[in-house]
This record gives sequence, C-alpha cells and structure tokens, in this order.
Amino acid sequence: MSTIFLLGGIYAPAQNENDWLSLSFNYIKQNRLDSAEIALKTVLKENPDNPVNPFLLNNLGTIQRRMGKRNEALVSYTAALGTFPKQTVFLEARASLFAEMGQPHNAIIDYSTLLEEKPKDEEALYQRGLLYLQIKNTDLAEADFRKMLDLNPNSLYARVGFASLAKFRGDYDNAERIYNYLISKEPTEYNLYAGRAELYILMKRPGKASADINQAIRLAGDNSENPYLYIIRYRTKILLHEKENALNDLKKAISLGYKADEDTIKENEDIFKENEGVAQ
Repeated sequence: MSTIFLLGGIYAPAQNENDWLSLSFNYIKQNRLDSAEIALKTVLKENPDNPVNPFLLNNLGTIQRRMGKRNEALVSYTAALGTFPKQTVFLEARASLFAEMGQPHNAIIDYSTLLEEKPKDEEALYQRGLLYLQIKNTDLAEADFRKMLDLNPNSLYARVGFASLAKFRGDYDNAERIYNYLISKEPTEYNLYAGRAELYILMKRPGKASADINQAIRLAGDNSENPYLYIIRYRTKILLHEKENALNDLKKAISLGYKADEDTIKENEDIFKENEGVAQ
C-alpha cells in the first residue's frame, strides 16, 4: 500500500524518485516552495547515494533561502560543497548567502575559492570587492575593481565599485562624477540611484538623496523588496526631519529582514523590541 504524504496542504500518494523530482520542479514553478522543499528532501532521503544529490542539495538551499530559512539553506549549501568543494555554482550560492547573513569574512573565503577556479569571473570580483570595503580593506577592494576593468574596460560594475570606493574614502566629488556618468549611460539601473542617494546622505544633501531613492524604488520592480532601499530612505527622511515617515521605512526594512547595526537599534529601541527576532 502506498504511504500518504502531506504536501503543501494536498494529500498525494508516495511517488518514485523521478516523480518526486518532477513534483519539486512543478512546485517551484507554482511558487509553492514549502511543497518543493518536502519533495526534494524526500528524493534525498530515498536515495542518499545518488551522485546528483549535491546539485539537489544546492537547489534545496536556494528554495530554503527564498523561504527565509537562511540557517537551513546554509546547511544545504555546505552539504553540497562537502562533496564538490570547488564547484563554482555552489560556492557562489553560499558566498552570497554569507554576505546576506552579515558574515563578510566567510563570504570572502568562498568568493576567493571560486576565483581560484574562475579568475575572470567579474561578478565574483565585484562582490568580493564590495565585501573588502565592508571590512575596510580598501586596497584589496581597489585591486578587485581594477582587475575587472582589465578584463572588461567597459564594465559598468567595475565603475560602480570605484564609485563605492571613492564614497568610502570620503572622495565625494569624484564619487558623484562617477555616479552621474553611470546614470547617464544606464538611466534605468535602480542600484545606481540607490548608490548616489547614499552618497548624497553622506554629503548632507537630503533633497537630492530623496529624489534618487524614490526613483530607485520606482525602478526596482521585483527587487523593490530589498531592505537596503528602505534603509536609505529612512536615513534620508531623518535628515529631512520627517521622523514618522522615516520610522515607517525602518519598519518596512525590518519586515524584509534588515540586519541592523547597533546604533540603529539603540536609536529605535522601541521599534526593534516590537519586532524582536525579525531583524537582529
């Protein structure tokens, strides 16, 4: 007799391995991620020696990540890498998750391993460069951005990296020139407006920052649920003395998984207490 499993609220008879795999893909297409997770776990459990399991684990990690289960996703990605420690797809997935979880040093290690295998990977160089900035290593960040330009003199993101570097070093005029140039070339790229808005906050020009971050959110489309956008607007509203609107943006960022720094938590203690466990 077939065993009965509960999949996303729907009862279904037990399938063979290929059927479970097919089900997982169908559930992903339907955005039924909880059911896709169960189906993939079933495949892995029923045939633990299948040579494609590391790739299924990587897929499982991505599903869990989309569901907000970051710690479980990390376990899945790490298990995949346990079999293929130099698989660049797995390394990129875990590196970007580490970055998302606020673990820049671990992310840098994975991107560095990836770049040993694919030294011309511009995306990995860009992400590692930004992570070097995050840990205040401007020399290594600059080296990654320069290598990107060597590989591709027309690289948009190499120039974004140099704008971030100039911003970090306090060379605001140069950073503004780079952002202005990039936006003239790519007027629908929301990240450029967000980056320039952040620069205008540092320059204490909240009116310009407000215009840019609102444009960034309008252009972001499916990416508008990025907490980074609402944190920039929160900081802009604070400079404009629009505290109520600022706090609404902070709450929105928290609901989207914003990992706050200590100063932001201290300044808005009541809000973080209301949302304890969501963002800290």
